[in-house]
Amino acid sequence: MFTVLSLLLLTGAHSATARIHSLKYFLTTSSQVPNLPEFVGVSLVDDVQIEYYDSNTMKAEPKQDWMFKATDSKYWERQTQIGLDAQKFYKNEIEILKERFNQTEGVHIYQRMVGCEWDNETGEVKGYDQYGYDGEDFISMDLETETWIAPTPKSFITKLEWDQDKVHLTFKKNYLLQELPSYLKMFLQHGRSSLLRTELPRISLLQKSPSSPVSCHATGFYPDSAVLFWRREGEELHEDVYQGEVLPNHDGTFQMSTDLKVSSISPEDWRRYECVFQISGVKEDIVTKLDKDSVESNREKPISVTTIMIIITAVVALAVVSAVIGLIVYRRKKAQSTSPAGKDPGSSQPLRSGDGGSNSPSETSS
Repeated sequence: MFTVLSLLLLTGAHSATARIHSLKYFLTTSSQVPNLPEFVGVSLVDDVQIEYYDSNTMKAEPKQDWMFKATDSKYWERQTQIGLDAQKFYKNEIEILKERFNQTEGVHIYQRMVGCEWDNETGEVKGYDQYGYDGEDFISMDLETETWIAPTPKSFITKLEWDQDKVHLTFKKNYLLQELPSYLKMFLQHGRSSLLRTELPRISLLQKSPSSPVSCHATGFYPDSAVLFWRREGEELHEDVYQGEVLPNHDGTFQMSTDLKVSSISPEDWRRYECVFQISGVKEDIVTKLDKDSVESNREKPISVTTIMIIITAVVALAVVSAVIGLIVYRRKKAQSTSPAGKDPGSSQPLRSGDGGSNSPSETSS
């Protein structure tokens, strides 16, 4: 079954190759934390949430549309029961830890992250099972030695107890390296149109001021297994370069930036530099040359000669039009001032003083 699934995943578009895929489960139990369920369980494939359960709803729910098609009602009944059992188990665990550390009150959080990674090119599988308490690492499993690692003295008692259970350690190793990868491949197959897609980014060169570094910004790409770097004449640069982290966008894609200090680069050498974007599954690099004309900036750009000529032409034309209009108005006023006194330019009859311009016979009699 695993072989068939692997072949299906490796066929088709090149965007499905050369990726490291992951399946993670985050389980969180809290004590006296306001506005937070006492238990929350979240499942993620390639950092995309696919399932959710909490102690308020006490029901497992899908978080991706393709999960409806990939499962049936019995699946969600099983997942709900698993959530209920985990809720009881971890509530008991956090009470044990509080008693061990003499903690009767206050806010406390007990967390577990368990999962696996699968390289669909090499077939390599890695598993991990890690616990944390009150924001600090508590205990984690070492698959090579099949023992538990205690990073603090507080967790040493737990290590001694868990190391003695060899049967459980063998089961845990099989769970991490066999069972979880099979679930991961199944989810990837059902959600391949979403999880195995490739979206290329929009690349922009940005600079706040002439003395600021030039930032090469890539946004809208998927998956997040991508790199962005500067190089000069084919050689990758490490000095005078600041590398940013991959950050999520609201639409499920990702963004990242890398800055290059350009204050010491002469203008004629700018085009020797280029920003390179690489993403898993795509052989061709996206290369953006460092060019002053393509750099977007907040500073005011100098006005070109062409723009100046256009402005001058517009001002001259406006002045000519204004002069013509002024001449017309002047001539009209002059013509009015030379007409006979007391005459209405629009009438052949004289106006009588005080009569408002009326020539009615009834108003002229005394």
